[in-house]
Formats: sequence, C-alpha cells, structure tokens
Amino acid sequence: QRNNNGGGIKDTWLGFGPETLSTPPDFQLPVSSFAMYGGHASIHLRYDPFATAPLYKRSFGEFNNEPAPGDSIAYLQLGVPQYRISKMVETGGNVIDGYGWVNAVCPAGLPIRSIVGIRPDPIMFLAVNCQDVATSEEFYAKLGFVRQEYPYARPNQGQGQFEPPQPKKSVYVAPSPNSMGVLLLQNKKRKKAVVPNPVLRSLNVIYAPQDGENDAAISPEDLDPKFVDPSSIPVSFIPSDYLENEIKKTELAEPVSAFQPESNLQTLN
Repeated sequence: QRNNNGGGIKDTWLGFGPETLSTPPDFQLPVSSFAMYGGHASIHLRYDPFATAPLYKRSFGEFNNEPAPGDSIAYLQLGVPQYRISKMVETGGNVIDGYGWVNAVCPAGLPIRSIVGIRPDPIMFLAVNCQDVATSEEFYAKLGFVRQEYPYARPNQGQGQFEPPQPKKSVYVAPSPNSMGVLLLQNKKRKKAVVPNPVLRSLNVIYAPQDGENDAAISPEDLDPKFVDPSSIPVSFIPSDYLENEIKKTELAEPVSAFQPESNLQTLN
C-alpha cells in the first residue's frame, strides 16, 4: 500500500505485492512467497473531500443495491485465497451474487469478480464490454497487447463450480504472459452503445523509457491519458523510473490490512 495525503485529496494505492519492477532485495528463492516479488498490479483510489457530485452513490437503506454507473467495465477479476462477503456488505459494496464466486460492485462503483484461488498476482485482468471485440483487439494491439492464454486461478481451469470458463467469443490480451491483462467481451446488447463507467479514471500501463528520455522533466499532467479505447476507457502510459520515484515518496512503512478498506472514494485508476 502507498498513500499521498497532500493538498486535501487523498490518494491510496492498493495491491497484493510490490509494484517495483526490480526484484526486492529481501526476496529469496525458494523461501520467499511470490507475493513479495516485484511487478504487481495496483489499484489507485482517489478521495476528494471537496467533490460535490460523487461519481457513484450507494442506494438508501440498510443494504446497497445500486448498480455500477455504466457498463463499459464488466468486472475487475481477482483470484484470492479467501474473501469475506460480510465485509463487502459492511463497507457499502453491492453484492450481486455469490454462487461459487462473487460478483459485486465496490463502494466506489467498480464491478469486481472474486474467485477463491491462487495467482502470483491476484489482480488478474480487467474485463471490458466491447461494441465490437475485433475493433477493440486492434486498438490494444497497437499498444503492445497481444493474445495470451486465458488465465485461471484454480487448477481445474474453469471446469468446476468455483471458477467460470473463459466467456465465449471473448479475447484475452496482455503485454506478456505474466502481466495483468484485458479481457475483451462482446457487449450482450450489441445494438445499444456501451455506457462509460466514470469511476475508472484510466488504465495505467508502465513502460521502460527509451534511452535519452528525461523522466525528471515529466509532470503529473504529462501522465494524463493520451488514448481512449473503443469502450471509452482512458489509457495512460507511465515511465518505469517515474513509478519508482513515486513509490519511494508514498510507500507505507507498515502496510494496512486488506480487510480495512476505505469508503467514499471518487475515482479509480
């Protein structure tokens, strides 16, 4: 976890392991868990206490049943050793169903699918509803995402009752076999346009800069999304050196428990 509490806006980065692209100095094979290895994906949560128009508001009543504010994001899939549905409900999440795996809308408005399983990085992929899968695949191919084998969190690879198989006619793309990827799904309502989910500010891709590129001259404004995919999902590219510097500035000395989530978050990166 990382925090940046300056300027009134609170930024929190959550993940299941180090984001740094280098191998942590205390990592030792075969003793250390891969949860301590570098290169993990993360979720960037941003809370603005001065926001007057929240991007997602839970429904009134004891339990939240408000759907996500848009259908461009089908779900963010996680493969985790355990989850607690009671905590999802307690913190304001909308639990849609929980038969074998759990589909829910988190308190910030992002759809989540949780599967009990084991992955080197539990943040598996972002599932995107597409107006046309072929068009979306062509877009991501230009960014370096290519077809990869569909990832599973359980050894039976979608043949049991606790993890679904790869959706029909879907395409899974990623920069490499071991990195977080994007699952392209054909929109079920083909004649109806995909509605952007505003809580997702951007999908951030870390890259190694070319020789001569000056990371020190990069400002936060330079990292604003420069591309938008056919489902209206902004995509931003962040130099690896810039990421490493930000990690040093914001890294927590003692990570916070995964079962102490924060609520009222406005946007997600």
